Amino acid sequence: MLDATVLERIGIAIASTALALCIGLLIVAAAGHNPLLFANQLVIGSFGSERAVARTLTFSVLFVLAGIAVAIAFRAGVFNIGVQGQFIVGGFATVASIVSLAPYLPDGTVGGIVLMLVGTLAAVVAGGLYAALPGVLKAYGDANEIITTIMLNFIAIGFVGWLVAGRFSDPEATATRTERLPDNVGFPSVVFDDPNLSIVGIGATIAVVALIAVIMTRTSFGYDMVTSGHQESAATYSGVDAKRMIVSTMTLSGMVAGLTGAIFAIMIQGYFTDPSGIGNYGFDAIAVSLLAANNPVGVVPAGLLFGGLESAGSHIQINSDVPVQLIDGIVGLVVLFVAVPELFRMMAQRTGLGGDRE
Repeated sequence: MLDATVLERIGIAIASTALALCIGLLIVAAAGHNPLLFANQLVIGSFGSERAVARTLTFSVLFVLAGIAVAIAFRAGVFNIGVQGQFIVGGFATVASIVSLAPYLPDGTVGGIVLMLVGTLAAVVAGGLYAALPGVLKAYGDANEIITTIMLNFIAIGFVGWLVAGRFSDPEATATRTERLPDNVGFPSVVFDDPNLSIVGIGATIAVVALIAVIMTRTSFGYDMVTSGHQESAATYSGVDAKRMIVSTMTLSGMVAGLTGAIFAIMIQGYFTDPSGIGNYGFDAIAVSLLAANNPVGVVPAGLLFGGLESAGSHIQINSDVPVQLIDGIVGLVVLFVAVPELFRMMAQRTGLGGDRE
């Protein structure tokens, strides 16, 4: 897939999604449910009302940002499977820093802005440092980053869960969670009348996509990142410290993952709960990045698709007797078909829809 053209990648993504949806509808029919009703519920649950659109955009913000974090590493030839852990560490760092600092700052808008800036910075730093660790182990210890990042996911879940249940727990809460963020901490809705979605979160997502796209495609730093990951000897020959660039790649990826956790904590939850019960945004982001061919701009429509499916799943669970697990099955099929792009190239060539490659 690395040598596919842009048009081929777009075609692969569209074909993967369409085929997965078609097979998903067949499975729904085989299970004794109405596939047309299921398809209708998918559309209504994703974009059928203002509330559905807001819910889709809320999930999409997280999927796009986490997908960007994965894409940074994958594009540079480094496999960061630890975005979930970096997301958790970043989100917790946001809540912990805000709750700890809030008593020392005045109430009001200015105090809230300062707290949010500090919390976001804490998330970016925490996520970046947590991702830098497997980067150092890979660069200087020749450790397999797939294994180390997966293990660090479990460490983040366990350690943050221990902190949430202990030192930072809210004694007045019935569930295991931290104290709520102060009332003056929160993003304004402005456009959408939804407590879990803010134009600030959408704007921050767009800004991160644009910034990473420029870094990866228009700067020498981005070029060195990709070269160091895929051709370490060539990078070294051209004067680039390949080992340092691997660490920088993982750090940048973790910083975006940490930012995702900050937006999740401030815009959506307003506190931090037991991380074992948080959605698998970091894991699903791997599929988002694959569907976008690890292209920072392509992550946007891929994230919207996954956000729509997630939103539809919530809607179907409430308004239909179709098992919501079928949504997860459709997502899995999308990933499966993206992972075998040569199948689609062969089909295109056999049917005369694709030209021969030079």
